Amino acid sequence: MKGTLFLALALLSLTACTPQQQNPDEIRKRTADATATAAKDAKAVAQGVVDGLKQKGPVNINKASDSDLKTLPGIDQDAANRIIEGRPYDDSTDLVKKHIVSKAEYGHIADKITAR
Repeated sequence: MKGTLFLALALLSLTACTPQQQNPDEIRKRTADATATAAKDAKAVAQGVVDGLKQKGPVNINKASDSDLKTLPGIDQDAANRIIEGRPYDDSTDLVKKHIVSKAEYGHIADKITAR
């Protein structure tokens, strides 16, 4: 909201500094367009914040359900079942050590899982 107000004031100050006389209707139209763009951008930022707050932390491979495990990239029902059957894990790298997932598969999920 502050950004929208700032943008509108900035546009008004810029139009006041122009050397030529401008049509008030044109000024209103440009200001309305700029305000609409700023409002759309503000909504996108707000949605990004909401999405960020909804994100959960890393998936605990010792406690996660199969549906939680399947949210991980490349983990299907079979892989989720293997992870569950291989519990407990001391460390997330145990998935590779116990041949539950390949090194390549682990590379896709390493930053999204924990064993603690």
